[in-house]
Amino acid sequence: MKENGELLNILESVSCHLGPHDLSVYDGFYQTLEERLSFFPQYYRFLLSIAQDLEALGMHGAKSYSMAKWIKSKGLAEAELSDLQRCEVHRLMSRAGIRPSADIPAVWSRLKRFINHKETFAVPNRKAAYELTHIVFYFSNYGRQDPKLDAEALVSLEYAGILAFLDMNVDLLAEVCIAMRFAGMPVNEVWENWIEGELSEYVFSETHEGLRADDYHSYFICNWLRALREVMSFQTILCSVNGYAKKDLSLHNLLCV
Repeated sequence: MKENGELLNILESVSCHLGPHDLSVYDGFYQTLEERLSFFPQYYRFLLSIAQDLEALGMHGAKSYSMAKWIKSKGLAEAELSDLQRCEVHRLMSRAGIRPSADIPAVWSRLKRFINHKETFAVPNRKAAYELTHIVFYFSNYGRQDPKLDAEALVSLEYAGILAFLDMNVDLLAEVCIAMRFAGMPVNEVWENWIEGELSEYVFSETHEGLRADDYHSYFICNWLRALREVMSFQTILCSVNGYAKKDLSLHNLLCV
């Protein structure tokens, strides 16, 4: 489900228009969302996000609102220890038109302090770099508004991009390039051209024989960047994700739960 959640989030963020047939594979899953939420409340952010994205993409129904109300009534957000997760909850609840209980200005202040500490991103630290990009995603509402980053945060993104490029981490570099675009920054053309070259190496097959790792995320993120560059993306995306993905991509059913 993780890959499906990521894919739906990306498709919604680029305002992809899907027809009933495209989403029909999710019909059964959508009908069980409230049951899943009550049984697995620890995954409330994940399940609510999927519900909201499905409805935004054209799924008939309004389960996400009742789910958000239930989450609010149970105080699930109160158990979050991470400001990044509190920021995500704020976005999800705001999408439902429900005011979260967390002190969001204080959360945003602490997150801004974190991304402004550019020295953190001048040394290899993948966890911090991924948190940086996701903070920019939330601050910008996935590119829908100006995240109003300080100059120090822009330098942080530049540092994170340089290190990701040196490390040849296409997944992280693509996220950095997306965050830069959301922040209104110029993006290094060399980086984006290298990402495009890496993306061209993915190969689709019917089996996952010989694959050693899951590369769905990097495939999705690279295509997300491609869409933001107004280049055709996800050329085979509505046909296959079931199994594993590597640079020998084994994509059997990309829209599949």
